[in-house]
Amino acid sequence: MATTDPRVDAYIEQAAPFAQPILRHLREVVHTACPEVEETMKWSFPHFMHHGILCSMAAFKEHCAFGFWKGALVVGEDAADEKAMGQFGRIASVKDLPARRTLAGYVKKAMALNEAGAPSPARKAAKTARPVETPDWFAAALKRRKGAWAVYDAFSPSCKREYVEWLTDAKTEATRQTRLESALEWIAEGKQRHWKYQKK
Repeated sequence: MATTDPRVDAYIEQAAPFAQPILRHLREVVHTACPEVEETMKWSFPHFMHHGILCSMAAFKEHCAFGFWKGALVVGEDAADEKAMGQFGRIASVKDLPARRTLAGYVKKAMALNEAGAPSPARKAAKTARPVETPDWFAAALKRRKGAWAVYDAFSPSCKREYVEWLTDAKTEATRQTRLESALEWIAEGKQRHWKYQKK
């Protein structure tokens, strides 16, 4: 038998007028598809439980969000929206959601996964660091300084980026030149940009 939580009622009542029908619709679909679902509040927004976390919904100033705990297994890897929580993007009206039957099918799939004890899918690995573009004048100076280029070339992208940004952010040519001399000296000695603050 499904259980409701008065805190969820309060959450819906306190949501913006546009969000209330969306939240009520989602709640109804979840309860209909999963008669034994239990409601609770986690991280200050409504969650639906069935052998663990099933799904959750949230309301914001201009949109709502809805998502499954095991989203990639339920809806697919490509469904996640980086611009919003959950798998369905920024929901501004009930029309932004899949059809009731489709949504109910997702709930039932999530139920089956939880009942089977399926583990949550691994989170996507962090994006590979973008390569650093070393200005030609900096590269040339490094190559003129004995040993500096080899050390710099072995630095991680983040270490290289710290030097490049420090140099290119200089407001005047004189400042850049002063920073360049320091950079060349430090790099030749194998030091990172913020070596003074690193634990010895």
